[in-house]
Amino acid sequence: MLSEMGKRAVFLDRDGVLNRATVCEGKPYAPRCLQEFELLADALPATMALRKAGLIIVVVTNQPDVGNGLVHKSVVEEMHDCLRGSVPVDAIKVCYHGQKDNCICRKPRTAMLEEAARELDLDLPGSFMVGDRWSDMEAGKRQGCYTILIDRGYSEALRGEPDVVVGSLTDAVGVILTELSKGTDVKT
Repeated sequence: MLSEMGKRAVFLDRDGVLNRATVCEGKPYAPRCLQEFELLADALPATMALRKAGLIIVVVTNQPDVGNGLVHKSVVEEMHDCLRGSVPVDAIKVCYHGQKDNCICRKPRTAMLEEAARELDLDLPGSFMVGDRWSDMEAGKRQGCYTILIDRGYSEALRGEPDVVVGSLTDAVGVILTELSKGTDVKT
């Protein structure tokens, strides 16, 4: 039986999922200027398929370079304007804090997901979290989401198992559409 708690969503990490991340010594880094912000080739067709399936699309992204003084907040907001103009998203939730700020919004904590759920009437346990790092998977797990890791070959270890590991956003959308076609909640 489908959940009647709220609408189903797909939470998407930004860097390494929708846009290219710079990888240095096995660690991904966000773009630091608008000229470096490059959407991945599958971002538009994948999000269009999610939209066609009736899912709410929410980007949830840690942007610690702002809190660490490496990028101005307005630059990240320009990137998000570009993202909104290029792919269908219903909301973008951002943590601008540095890693040491101990905030409640930085993934793996869940405040961004919870805020989106309140604002958009979302059913978190009936939703999906797609990301390329352990913190994405942990945030999704903490809220009962079905978690899909896009394995980009980073050198950092996972801290728990995602529900599924795939190679691209296109593959992640295939998993989501398969789960939806089953006509049941992903967590039942």
